[in-house]
Amino acid sequence: MKLQELNKMTAPLGRTKKMPVLFLGHGSPMNAIEENEFVTGFRNVARDIPRPNAILCVSAHWETKGTFVTAMENPPTIHDFGGFPKALFDVQYPAPGSPDLARETKSLIRKTEVGLDDKWGLDHGAWSVIKHLYPQADIPVIQMSIDYRQTPQYHYELAREINSLREKGVLVIGSGNMVHNLRMVEWRRLNETFGFDWAIEANEKMKSYILDGNHQEMVNFRSQGKAFDLAIPTPEHYLPLLYSLALQEKNEEIKLFNDKAVAGSLTMTSVKIG
Repeated sequence: MKLQELNKMTAPLGRTKKMPVLFLGHGSPMNAIEENEFVTGFRNVARDIPRPNAILCVSAHWETKGTFVTAMENPPTIHDFGGFPKALFDVQYPAPGSPDLARETKSLIRKTEVGLDDKWGLDHGAWSVIKHLYPQADIPVIQMSIDYRQTPQYHYELAREINSLREKGVLVIGSGNMVHNLRMVEWRRLNETFGFDWAIEANEKMKSYILDGNHQEMVNFRSQGKAFDLAIPTPEHYLPLLYSLALQEKNEEIKLFNDKAVAGSLTMTSVKIG
């Protein structure tokens, strides 16, 4: 692609002050329609950051063979869950997409060939939290998928390749949960803030690594012991955190919020970088 063509393609994403990066613990899909302290935390962080030109979200709920970005003009709202009230299925988040941002993201990544997707849309890992940050659905949103075949180190390195988007007004959001073990959830206490000892241990250790900028220990989460093994039985909710951490630059401020455990085996801990 000629430089002139690339500049024309990316014209809507001009250079801006470096945007922060977020990791949002999204928890239950019901957070999309409930009023609670976590929803308040999402709203508050949106007030603390500049209004983005666009959003790129890496959600725990889009795993693929290969890496893809949504590239349609109008991504559908995906209700990728079951057993919840009709009111949750009635929610629509009609944010526009951004084919321009999708193409630019593809052009930045050298680690793999990125596919442009026209079928996925916005899953609940994206819209259930972004709707609280920007309720008017007036900011373009794209999603980038997680290649389930790849290592944590691979994901961390891939994420670093999109760092320049931060200087074009793009808010990168990782959406998952640091501690996420559905098999051990106390469903009767889903709305209570408590955590099993191992969940608290793992979450505290993760926070310590994050605040110290010790990303390699976070990448090597499989060597951190039993508490981490229970906290991360499968990696899909954890990997979006690595995408966010990979974009942290030296001496950038870290802020933790929504830092509570729920239902024993989930933590809502969220991170603002920059």
